[in-house]
Amino acid sequence: FANIVIAYEPIWAIGTGITASADQAQEVHSFIRGIIKERYGSKVSQNISILYGGSCNPINAVELFSQEDIDGGLIGGASLNVNDFIEIINSF
Repeated sequence: FANIVIAYEPIWAIGTGITASADQAQEVHSFIRGIIKERYGSKVSQNISILYGGSCNPINAVELFSQEDIDGGLIGGASLNVNDFIEIINSF
């Protein structure tokens, strides 16, 4: 389990262009990390990557990726525009 990557996207964000607020995304990522901690221990929960995948773009990437439990993004449509994708990459 320690070698997997988890990606979370709210069902209502799929294909809509709507993004969860950073606080909403952090809340769910923290919940997911908590479940992992309960089942697999602290070390695994701290080292596993949990990505946010709900319409991440250059405008919201910095705020999303600055959250404690969001380790990166599963980038969809924004990856089709090289300038947007580079901006997202540089937001780390």
